[in-house]
Amino acid sequence: MAFNVLITCPHLQKTIDHYRSFFAERNIEIVVPDIVQQMSEAELLEIIDQFDGVIAGDDPFTAKVLAQGKRLKIVAKWGIGVDSIDRDAAKELGILVKNTPDVFSDEVADVALGYIILLARHLHQLDQSVRSGGWLQLPGMTLRGKTLGVIGVGSIGRGIVKRGVAVGMSILGYDIMPISDAVQAEFGVQSVSFEELLQESDFIALSCNLTPENHHLLSHPQFQLMKPGVRLVNVARGPLIDEMALIAALKSGKVAGAALDVFEVEPLPMNSPLRQFDQCIFGTHNSSHTKEAVFQVNEMAIQNLLQGLGIKE
Repeated sequence: MAFNVLITCPHLQKTIDHYRSFFAERNIEIVVPDIVQQMSEAELLEIIDQFDGVIAGDDPFTAKVLAQGKRLKIVAKWGIGVDSIDRDAAKELGILVKNTPDVFSDEVADVALGYIILLARHLHQLDQSVRSGGWLQLPGMTLRGKTLGVIGVGSIGRGIVKRGVAVGMSILGYDIMPISDAVQAEFGVQSVSFEELLQESDFIALSCNLTPENHHLLSHPQFQLMKPGVRLVNVARGPLIDEMALIAALKSGKVAGAALDVFEVEPLPMNSPLRQFDQCIFGTHNSSHTKEAVFQVNEMAIQNLLQGLGIKE
């Protein structure tokens, strides 16, 4: 039996030649469309009825898209976050949804720590100055003794906690799930309320899932609770932050700097007001991207796909 499979995850797309023979041997015909970050709902609606399975990036698998996928058996999400997939609709339609949990903790946490150091010491601004012929010297901030608040203390959050402890920071953690005494003791994190974390942190790192309930988790009221001069790091999902509220907080100085690997709209639009702030660092939703991690998650996502298609190895 032959299967048609759509590959929309950019990381798997870039390494797809490594797997072409693997798919061919299992009678799987793959389609790899040209995309930048993800396909749109309209683009998916045009073609989804042709496929038995998908290995997806952050594409919007809405109820409408899933209903159009008459042949669809499996949406194998490359990575952890499944916020772009309507799982209730998939369940009703009998479409399996699987992700690759408990990955990227080291990779994303490394980037988060890098962003914290950049923000504390203005390294990105110094680099820009030297490149343009200047010799800017700015006073930095010693990390030892500062407070890092981590929102979302799952595997990635715990990785960030460990790195914060390693540079001498005090760690506050908030999660919708209780943080056990054992985790607090092992990782050196103190469980606090969301409001206390906002009020007490010198740096705030977002590493939680995006859900309908926490859309714009950080907006005007939350920025008002924060310390003046707080630094913000987002290596989770862009819509966790109300970007217009962040822009206002940057203008007022409430937020002294922000490192954003993710945005509400990706890629970041050229007319985004965020671009005016030199104290911001921008990424390309790339914090999980290492050669080692990509191949690990490729293998996990492909195995999930095979399971969903009923192909036994």
